Amino acid sequence: MNDNEARARVLIDTQLADLGWDIHDSNAVRYEVALPDRGGFADYVLCDRHGRALAVIEAKRFSTDPGSATAQARHYAEQLGVPYIFLANGRETLFWEWQREAFPRAVKTFFKQDDLERRAATLVLRVEPAGVPIDTRIAGRNYQIACIDTLCREMASGRRKLLVEMATGTGKTRTAAALIKRLFQANAITRVLFLVDRIPLARQAVDALTEHLPDYPAYVLRGGRFRDEKRITVTTLQSMVNIYRDYSSGYFDLVVSDECHRSIYGKWSGVLKHFDGIQIGLTATPCVARPEDLGDDEDGLTVRDTLRFFEVERPTFSYRLRQAIAEGHLAPYQIYKAKTVRTAAEGGFTVTRDELDWTAMDAATHAELTLLFDNRSTLVVDPTALERRFTIPERNRAIVREFRKVYDHGYLDRQGVLRKPLIGKTVVFAVTKRHAAFLAELFDQAFADRKTDPADRYADYVVSGLGPDDSADGLTKIQRFKKERFPQILVSVNMLDTGFDCPEVVNLVFARYTRSTILYQQMRGRGTRKLSGKPLFTLFDFVGVSDLHGDADTWGEGGVVRETPRRAPPTPRRLLALDIDDRIDPTTREWITLDEDGNIVRPAASEQRAAELGARFEAWRLQQSGLDAEAERWLTLLGNQIRANADTLDEILPEHFACFHVFENMGGLHEARRVFGGAAPLEALLDSLNGALFADNAALPTADDASAPPPT
Repeated sequence: MNDNEARARVLIDTQLADLGWDIHDSNAVRYEVALPDRGGFADYVLCDRHGRALAVIEAKRFSTDPGSATAQARHYAEQLGVPYIFLANGRETLFWEWQREAFPRAVKTFFKQDDLERRAATLVLRVEPAGVPIDTRIAGRNYQIACIDTLCREMASGRRKLLVEMATGTGKTRTAAALIKRLFQANAITRVLFLVDRIPLARQAVDALTEHLPDYPAYVLRGGRFRDEKRITVTTLQSMVNIYRDYSSGYFDLVVSDECHRSIYGKWSGVLKHFDGIQIGLTATPCVARPEDLGDDEDGLTVRDTLRFFEVERPTFSYRLRQAIAEGHLAPYQIYKAKTVRTAAEGGFTVTRDELDWTAMDAATHAELTLLFDNRSTLVVDPTALERRFTIPERNRAIVREFRKVYDHGYLDRQGVLRKPLIGKTVVFAVTKRHAAFLAELFDQAFADRKTDPADRYADYVVSGLGPDDSADGLTKIQRFKKERFPQILVSVNMLDTGFDCPEVVNLVFARYTRSTILYQQMRGRGTRKLSGKPLFTLFDFVGVSDLHGDADTWGEGGVVRETPRRAPPTPRRLLALDIDDRIDPTTREWITLDEDGNIVRPAASEQRAAELGARFEAWRLQQSGLDAEAERWLTLLGNQIRANADTLDEILPEHFACFHVFENMGGLHEARRVFGGAAPLEALLDSLNGALFADNAALPTADDASAPPPT
């Protein structure tokens, strides 16, 4: 034996001893074991507590690839009648169940004696999982059964990393539970690690697993040690970082990562890579990294590539939102869009010194704003930065007022049809704890008339990780929201974005902007769960996030989503309150209905008529001159109304300014006459417009004109 090989043997002995093997007990570890055919000696033989051989270790020189000794090691295993092989050089270790697998695989450690015994015991009773019936009481939908069968086929073929893409609300946990039961009953596994991305979700997962798998005890690990007597450990990666190295790679046979697009990367990936169990990822939004696009620091993005981590080109099994809606398993949705004047500003909005109430500021805010203005009279603010660096209290009040108005009275869609949201539980997405608290107070005041008792909280807020008691208090509020009448509205900062299940939610309010497509889809998924009496849910978009992520287009849903690496963690900054007026911009109000494919629903005839009148309107508008910016704005709104009501219009009258909903909120006919210079100029303008739109000899639009989109 040369020095290189001796060094490897010393390292291997140390590694075995660290895992609890008594290297001086020949009933546990045997050295240089002669083969029955006299064809050589096995370097190591690992035995169970009764001295029965379970595995051979073929030790190679420190500088030699251990995988080069597979043929030799297999000969040793065949001669000694052991099911397992380790190949090691002191630096690298490979594990091989040679009777079932074609090739060895890298593992972080040797296995402890107990872990080898458990695995060996399953070999006697193991059957192919595909032959074990699925418990359809747990997961009985066709796609759930198909998912389980697909995973079992892939495992039978030797694949040990699998990725499941299932839309939020389609029963990922139930599907995983039914799969786990099948594998337990097939004696294919003995211990399961079930990972969630937040501790509050661990309790939810344990409750579900206990309900579905009462014969396989589950528990939540929040610190301390693994409980060997339990079959399923539910925890977060963060809870394991200080203990996982105390266990061998063979401790878990199956590792399930729920919401695996979030937390399995970077410094946390070492936990997953440590254990040799089959790995299954569950997500509604698998992703790959795309360096050229940068997401919000505040979205909690990390450098991630779900497909690469699970070593697949596409998810092993997919069941996406559109299919789930089309097949009646998830609720469809409609979107109400409205921005405030400030939010709608292109390229940011301008704040002047004179707009600010300097006397109401504390000293720190006064000093910071003074520095920001830096001898300038104006300051340009990015609307997407609102509530991160700046806040406009009146903007939040306008959002709450708009929600209450639409909540009570509905709004006209593009066809002039009155649509109303359902009355019920509402989730609001906010940016910061301060923002959430402010919105919750505004909503609570706005719905004071709906309270049965003044002491009730109609609206409350929950935050995650922003204070010592936030998360704990949040769990109590979430349970109250789900089980009690009040609160009806819950404002969330990161607490309800993912993993929150409450079918009673019928409205989602986006007061938070995010560039992360994955996060947007996860947030939207909080409303998709079906419930009796819930034909659909409504997404209120007050920040333009649905447009950003193409929610009315075909590319924006399902499948692999390209994500972005995280930049450096943001530095916490105090919000600056800008006491300036803001209000809902009438030009941004829009109610659209989507079909199961995410496309805007609009009858074909209406489309043609709207395109025709829209093209004629734009041609007429180009001929108008001498109009100021306010009049141009009113014409833009009028053009939108003409398109929306194209099926029913054959003339535009001054009275339409009193009956079109958008103009009612702007002062109606009286204000229209002022904007256009009086009653007579307004009537003359409409006479000209009617001639262009409805006269028999009105020029037909060209094909290019007819297909032109309406102005925004």
